[in-house]
Amino acid sequence: MEKIVLGIDVGTTSVKAVLVSSEGRMIDEVSAPHDLLSLRSGWAEENADDWWNNSVTVVSQLGERNPDLFKKISCVGVTGMVPAIVMLDEKGRPIRNTIQQNDARAVDEIREIKEKVDQDELFALTGGYTNQQHVLPRMLWVRRHEPAVFAKMKTVLGSYDYVVYKLTGVRSIEMNWAVESGLFDIRRRVWLTDQMERFDFDPSWFPPANPSGKIVGEVTPDAAKITGLAAGTPVIAGSADHVASTLSAGIIDRGDLLIKFGCAGDILYCTEEIRTSDKLFFDYHIVPDRYLINGCMAASGSLVKWYLGDLLDNYGGEALKRLDEAASKLPPASDGLIILPYFLGEKTPIFDPEARGMMFGLTLSHTRAHIFRACLEAVIYGFRHHIDVIRELGYEPRRIIATNGGSRSRFWCQIAADVLGQEVRAYPSHPGSALGVAYLAGMTVGAFDSWEGIHAFLTEYRTFTPNPDAVKIYEKSYRVYRDLYEQTKQSCRAVADLYR
Repeated sequence: MEKIVLGIDVGTTSVKAVLVSSEGRMIDEVSAPHDLLSLRSGWAEENADDWWNNSVTVVSQLGERNPDLFKKISCVGVTGMVPAIVMLDEKGRPIRNTIQQNDARAVDEIREIKEKVDQDELFALTGGYTNQQHVLPRMLWVRRHEPAVFAKMKTVLGSYDYVVYKLTGVRSIEMNWAVESGLFDIRRRVWLTDQMERFDFDPSWFPPANPSGKIVGEVTPDAAKITGLAAGTPVIAGSADHVASTLSAGIIDRGDLLIKFGCAGDILYCTEEIRTSDKLFFDYHIVPDRYLINGCMAASGSLVKWYLGDLLDNYGGEALKRLDEAASKLPPASDGLIILPYFLGEKTPIFDPEARGMMFGLTLSHTRAHIFRACLEAVIYGFRHHIDVIRELGYEPRRIIATNGGSRSRFWCQIAADVLGQEVRAYPSHPGSALGVAYLAGMTVGAFDSWEGIHAFLTEYRTFTPNPDAVKIYEKSYRVYRDLYEQTKQSCRAVADLYR
């Protein structure tokens, strides 16, 4: 008997919902946009109520378009950005905008924590050193700069945890949000309450950390009324979006590697053991007995979107098409123009919130198309840097899969194959994290019987093979890319100090 599951993805620029059948087909998908707010340099915020309102909108639309199948939904999964911070008061209302995972404001707080916390001990427990993605420094920033707001806080949730809470009334945190927070013991799977108390944080602010596939609650009558879902429908803890993406891309075996072309750029490598690195993050895979060593670039697709700016607003897709065509006719490495993509600081692998974007090698002969191509190349240079780190750990990518927005661009995917020097398989119409969390929900309630069944959804793809001549050029330009940061990082810090 066919079972239907629902997946909701809280993304940086939109909420997407998908209906998925146990028979291996995508039934329907809907999305609704929202805005990333950057009120000051290095800030990244969003409105959590926009996420919930958009969730209601997309789920309701799916119900209106598929009324008969909608009644058969057997489980709901929610995925989203991690670790975004949603701070709630005692009544469960957000007390301020969320602080996103790529926010880089807490520079002073990071320094303060590093002075007070033994970083080697922290690394041994959490798999990471204090960095801009961790929850503690960003929350310390709020306490220092917005004390009246901070005083109202009673609960901390992540992006998808908030939507789960709105659906079920249950305050729960999914385990990979806890892992990414820097406040969680990844081997014992418990909160580090001593770390919280050292900074006068109440451990009760942090709800229980639950495995991704655990049913944590049911759709309440109130949520059912506004979404159209049946009251009592099970809801799982959910998944970090990048982890759900690995499943939905078929990354389930050791050696599989995913490059995810989102607003931020994710790089995920599947292993069969817990392995940590001071240059990367660690996560539990959705698949049992699998783990992920991974990285996240603060700006990836958002860099390209920033550069295109009002071209898209004024001329739409035609402008992008023309620019793409012009850039594709230029030589690899953009006639010597190299961009550092650190426009929001950088997370992995350099962990430097004070890093800054840079255009190096500009001449009067360079055109708008050169800069566009250099932006695309910069993102892939960043992916290459991560793969170099993974190789330093003794791992080799068995295959490389590309998903999300950039995977729709043949041009960008060919650049990826040339810079990485390896075949890249791209899924241009892949629904991403929403499918992954829907499949997880289906596994929880028996709609699917094996993790390998995800491959039934992965039938449309393109394969890109490296061009040997381009590979040789990119080998040289990539070395320049790597050197640029090392040569300019002190200047980046000096520039950052100008605005403190």
